[in-house]
Amino acid sequence: ITKLIGGRGRQLRVIMDQFKMSEMGLDVLGISQMIQTNNQQVSAGSFDKKDQEFLVRTGNFLKTTEDVENLVVGVHKNQPVYLKQVAQIIDGPELPENYVSFGYGLASEQAGQYPSEYPAVTLSIAKRKGTDAMKIADIVIDKLDHLRGTLIPDEVHVEITRNYGETASQKVSELLLHLIGAIIAVTFVVMLAMGWRGGLVVFLSVPITFALTLLSYYMLDYTLNRITLFALVFVTGIVVDDSIIIAENMHRHFKMKRLPFKQAALYAINEVGNPTILATFTVIASVLPMAFVSGLMGPYMSPMPIGASIAMILSLFVALTITPYLGLIFLREKDKKNKKEEKGVEINQTMIYKIYAWFEKPLIESRWKRWAFLLITFALLLGSVGMFFTKSVAVKMLPFDNKNEFQVVIDMPEGSTLERTNAVANEIGQYLSDQVEVVHYQTYVGTSAPITFNGLVRHYDMRGASNTADIQVNLTDKHDRTAQSHDLAKEYRPEIQRIAAKYNANVKVVEVPPGPPVLSTIVAEVYGPDYEEQMKLAGQVNTLLANTTDVVDVDDMVESDQVEYSYVIDKEKAMLYGISPEQITHTLNIAMTDRPVSTLNQERSIDQVGIVLDLKEEEKSSTDDIAQLKVKSQQGQMIPISELVDVVEGVKPKSIYRKNQKRVVYVLADMAGKLESPVYAILGMGEKLKELTLPQGYNIDELYIQQPDYEDDYTVKWDGEWQITLEVFRDLGIAFIGVIFLIYILIVGWFQNFKTPIVMMVAIPLSLVGIVLGHWMMGAFFTATSFIGMIALAGIMVRNSVLLIDFVNIRLKDGVPLKEAVIEAGAVRTTPILLTAGTVVIGAFVILFDPIFQGLAISLMGGTIVSTFLTLLVVPLVYYLIERKKYA
Repeated sequence: ITKLIGGRGRQLRVIMDQFKMSEMGLDVLGISQMIQTNNQQVSAGSFDKKDQEFLVRTGNFLKTTEDVENLVVGVHKNQPVYLKQVAQIIDGPELPENYVSFGYGLASEQAGQYPSEYPAVTLSIAKRKGTDAMKIADIVIDKLDHLRGTLIPDEVHVEITRNYGETASQKVSELLLHLIGAIIAVTFVVMLAMGWRGGLVVFLSVPITFALTLLSYYMLDYTLNRITLFALVFVTGIVVDDSIIIAENMHRHFKMKRLPFKQAALYAINEVGNPTILATFTVIASVLPMAFVSGLMGPYMSPMPIGASIAMILSLFVALTITPYLGLIFLREKDKKNKKEEKGVEINQTMIYKIYAWFEKPLIESRWKRWAFLLITFALLLGSVGMFFTKSVAVKMLPFDNKNEFQVVIDMPEGSTLERTNAVANEIGQYLSDQVEVVHYQTYVGTSAPITFNGLVRHYDMRGASNTADIQVNLTDKHDRTAQSHDLAKEYRPEIQRIAAKYNANVKVVEVPPGPPVLSTIVAEVYGPDYEEQMKLAGQVNTLLANTTDVVDVDDMVESDQVEYSYVIDKEKAMLYGISPEQITHTLNIAMTDRPVSTLNQERSIDQVGIVLDLKEEEKSSTDDIAQLKVKSQQGQMIPISELVDVVEGVKPKSIYRKNQKRVVYVLADMAGKLESPVYAILGMGEKLKELTLPQGYNIDELYIQQPDYEDDYTVKWDGEWQITLEVFRDLGIAFIGVIFLIYILIVGWFQNFKTPIVMMVAIPLSLVGIVLGHWMMGAFFTATSFIGMIALAGIMVRNSVLLIDFVNIRLKDGVPLKEAVIEAGAVRTTPILLTAGTVVIGAFVILFDPIFQGLAISLMGGTIVSTFLTLLVVPLVYYLIERKKYA
């Protein structure tokens, strides 16, 4: 799809002379009808003669300016009246309906050569669904290069102002680099613990798992995009866990040398195979429910949990089939000649056992140390939760992304001329051109900029009035600057607002949303029984938001008063003169608008050339001038419109917006400051709304999720990013509860015990300590992606608990005392647990500096580090406390 914005097409303007027209007995409607009737050609049929058929065609099209000039539009004193006798015909460009211009900022090398703002034409090209944006962009650029110097003149400068194909390519390349880096880092960690052989086994399992996952993507008709690729980065540290557990246990049994290699391998797999299956399904159970998030975020998020679940199922398959074979090949140390056979190393002789026993034994044996440790752990948990209430860690839907663009949206008071709006846009453009981070900008006055992701819901493509303008600002690449695009927008906003205030304009600095587009960050929907009162109430809400800390760019959808003149026709008087009301309305419409009455028929013309009837500018600058237009009566008299109408001055009716058939007035605002989340701005509004002035006998309600059922009273319903935040956190909260229930059912079914699952799930709340502290240390918002990380971590931490408790049960069956079994289980499982924790942390680290997914990385890293340490100590301790009477 292509769209041309700006430029002025060719037009034939017929400037009518009212005095000459009156003298010749002609009116506007008559000339319009003569142009239309003389600009047609029809097939009149055919006739036969001497066994041959002949076709008949009548009429001719108007093809040239001369044809229009020599058009006979009437008869006066038995002489034909030509159009050129009563009007001036001008063949030239259209009158400006919009202005499009282009300017460079200081970040561009061409700023010195082109210091001003230049008239421009924008050609926007959109791809079809399912096509590759990168390939389309390359094809268009190649075609553009081919046309330079031939179709495109040398003096015409062409600049590519937006290339989302290149942006998509950069993001995909960056994620692939992160993916490769994560795989290499994970392999290196495994090598440190298990040697190069163990690292090789794990390394080979990853590409096999990802290859099968990509095949699944293909079968599910998923495209390779930022979300689907991110799912692979997200699970990099998780999919290797199954292989690590199998390989590490094989490696441990090989070192113990109790059995021949094949029997040792089979024993090792049998020992951890079942708990590994259970542990994997607990992680899947923790991730998959997130696919059922509703609202706009649903389609945005669903590929991640689905892709991650598929990858984990396939990783389990690889761990139970391919990893044992690779382990048997690479982990088996060949017997060297002339070397004495070494004895196997018992677990209680290892360094890891001694270190673990040093920590765990005092907690088991000393009552006051045990309870002191558990109380400290509980205090840490309460303290971390309390940080949400103290706003030390703020909650937000998604943080601002670091983009290479933003938009300035200008709304002048209704009734402002195109030229005055252009003056505001030019002054703001001049300010932007002096900024060192601005590469270039495009100004669109009286028309909309090419639609962006942001404009999908805000309907910016429908803006086209003389009082509206958009400025599309392109910044230096995010890799070449230290400041985030959000920080630059905050820096530029005060000066832009100062310029706007001079012209009484409402200007918004709009950034590309990090998630699904919304009407605005904060949207107040005002409902009520009377629309006039709704608008007044919206004005009070506007003022309330404008005086709220961190709230910026406040606006509402109530138009300013615009003077409107109504020409009320005296129908009786008109009919006495033999003039129909239609003649009057059509005459005014033709004379006052630039709507073509017909077109020139030119075969080589790409666009139609309109024929427009117009008056001289000085003849349509006031109501009195317009009323002097004359219409021709049935008796041939020329009657001024002023004798047939009454001019009534009024105000243009305001637009009425409806949502689900309910009349609504919108108030919009954005956030910028210390607490940039709409959550905190909206939650403090309840009491303030009650102080607003209402009509007598009415109250005001405040809603957060749904519209009011009835409009008997006045209601403010909050929408925008707040609505999505509430929906997503609600759905993720439900998913989290569902995750806990599913994990509990899985563990109960496996262990045939109701107490054991509770012990294993102690690890879940412990992760919250690291998650909250991590966000506080990084100064980051707790976002939807943070919540996703917390839910995923529930499964990962329970996996560790399953491995611990399962080994305790194995040792108890072997007749080992409970205390010794608990310590031995902790020591034996410490290495694989630390390895799996390390891989999760490394896998998350590669996305730590991504603005959108930073919250997920912090949750996985912080939660894993703290929860792993606490799980290794707390879970065995709690299990010992619960089971000690049974094994006493």
